[in-house]
Amino acid sequence: MDGTALVLCEGYFDTPSGKTAHGLVRGTDRYEVLGVLDGKFAGRDAGEVLNGTPCGIPMFRDLDEAVRQLGRAPDFLVIGIAPDGGMVPPPLLPVIESALKHGMSVDSGLHDYLCDYPELVAAAAAGGARIRDIRLAKKPRDLHFYQGRMDEVRALRVAVLGTDAAVGKRTLARILMKELNAQGVKSEMIGTGQTAWLQGARFGFVLDATINDFVAGELEHAILEAWEQERPRVIFIEGQGCLTSPGFPGGFEILGAARPHAVILVHPPKRTEYEGFPGSPLKGIETERRIIDLMSGVPVVAIGVNHQGMSPQETDQTARDLEREHGLPAADPLLHGPDKFIAALRQKFPEAFA
Repeated sequence: MDGTALVLCEGYFDTPSGKTAHGLVRGTDRYEVLGVLDGKFAGRDAGEVLNGTPCGIPMFRDLDEAVRQLGRAPDFLVIGIAPDGGMVPPPLLPVIESALKHGMSVDSGLHDYLCDYPELVAAAAAGGARIRDIRLAKKPRDLHFYQGRMDEVRALRVAVLGTDAAVGKRTLARILMKELNAQGVKSEMIGTGQTAWLQGARFGFVLDATINDFVAGELEHAILEAWEQERPRVIFIEGQGCLTSPGFPGGFEILGAARPHAVILVHPPKRTEYEGFPGSPLKGIETERRIIDLMSGVPVVAIGVNHQGMSPQETDQTARDLEREHGLPAADPLLHGPDKFIAALRQKFPEAFA
């Protein structure tokens, strides 16, 4: 664990663009999260706001209030937003500068590199802090080209894909990995985005910050690294965007390079348009399944339900409706738990769990 942290999510915590903060509230092995900054929810518990279940992480009005109530400045300020385009909202820059002057290091997964802001670099130097831009692109000499070595990996590989961006692919993959490990089935997760890194994923890379020619190679390298170091029986691969998204990178490289044995597909039933693209109707489960089948012949073994915009009762009924419509187990992992997904994998691939 790197240290204690506050998560900056001002103005975004109740939106899909707050998904990085959501992930950190749900769990991280990299930080001890002491609070979330979003004045709209000051005084409330972050878990209660997010899931309806308190988690002991308070929400603060601003940085000064957090430092005053905590009695100290934590080690890190983590940028907890993922807005379209990945730019730093200008109102957040003074907060980041103040944190650096307090001696708090700042971790950011945005495309807009904090190290490109002279005032932030100066503040870091003055406070004895550091800036870590997680999405800082690697140079080609530091990247890996695809070698076609996936046959060496004898673990069951499960891709967790979705019908849109920001639907819970990483969350479900992490839940399944942790549950199988708790059951004594050694599992690893391959992170493919900045939030997975911030949550402490040991293996992976940031797909949308990688030169396209090397995406397949970096994915293969991460899977090989997980296999060679840990010999897991199951490897979950976090999806990005979706196959039909008009504006985000999707799962083509994951299906092609990772060569998964199965797919779990996450879907937000109340969402009618692609996240960030009004006027672009969501294609949905059947279209994604057809593309997956045409590209890889890999079976979709279960459907993850994202309960955005639904009550618990509506989520229950929607899961039952999806099961009847698609002939697959369906559940919301946050409300219903991981059992249906694991049962589907055990039934389809008993040898991986023997």
